Amino acid sequence: MSRMLNEVALVVDDSPDTLGFINETLDAAGISVLLALDGQQALTIAEKVQPDIILLDAVMPNMDGFETCRRLKANTALADIPVIFMTGLSDTEDVVRGLQAGGVDYLSKPVDPDELVARLRVHLGNARRAMSVQQALDRTGQYLITLDKSGVLQWATREAQALLQLSGLSIDEQAQLIFTPLVRWLSHAPVRGQRYKLESLPKPLDAYLLSNSDDVECIFRLADPAERPDAATLRDRLPLTQRESEVLYWIAQGKTNREIGEILEMSPRTVNKHLETVFPKLGVENRTAAAAAALKVLASV
Repeated sequence: MSRMLNEVALVVDDSPDTLGFINETLDAAGISVLLALDGQQALTIAEKVQPDIILLDAVMPNMDGFETCRRLKANTALADIPVIFMTGLSDTEDVVRGLQAGGVDYLSKPVDPDELVARLRVHLGNARRAMSVQQALDRTGQYLITLDKSGVLQWATREAQALLQLSGLSIDEQAQLIFTPLVRWLSHAPVRGQRYKLESLPKPLDAYLLSNSDDVECIFRLADPAERPDAATLRDRLPLTQRESEVLYWIAQGKTNREIGEILEMSPRTVNKHLETVFPKLGVENRTAAAAAALKVLASV
């Protein structure tokens, strides 16, 4: 088997024999293994080490796997770790319970070693890609949040997390006053870039719809209503990249290519290259028409 480097799996099972078998299987695949005999021990280890993936027995004494998974998902520092359930239970109801608790997959006991490693590779790869996307979004410096269709917060950029903490609202209050109203608003079929006013908060916020996947999740950008409309507004409302939006914003402010280059730390030639891609995206032929389109968007916010 090819070796997977720097991956850590936490295996949780009350059977020492099962732990030993899975430990040998994963070690042979190049995956480091942490072992826990019960749910509470698993929570303690996960908080200290934060593994890349968790294999969790569904049926254990004291705290079963379903409750353990729910507690993992309630901890924002651990919520993104994929959890695969292992169990001898075969009823559809039990499989559904595991998925509803936050599991991403289900393995029947006795576990086949090849299937185990194959499933781990799939979910580790998915987790890495999801992490790369979130890290890229974090670097934008935007107040972005993602909700699933039931109104549960899936992730938030660092800036959004700080903004939510500053609101002084508890997790339940955030769900009641922010997340649930936003998901309900989606039933009115808002378009990309449309604004929803969160006026019931101690300090009101605006939320702009950035993406709405019909079956999975939706992305919003949070903003202070007192903020002046800027390049982020153009990026939300128009099919432009971040850099194109920044160039267009300053075009709308009457700046020359040289002035824009100095502001954005790029050459006038690069500014012009961005404009060459902006014009067809907006369906215009010159900078005057592009500026007019930008000003129309900014005035509508």
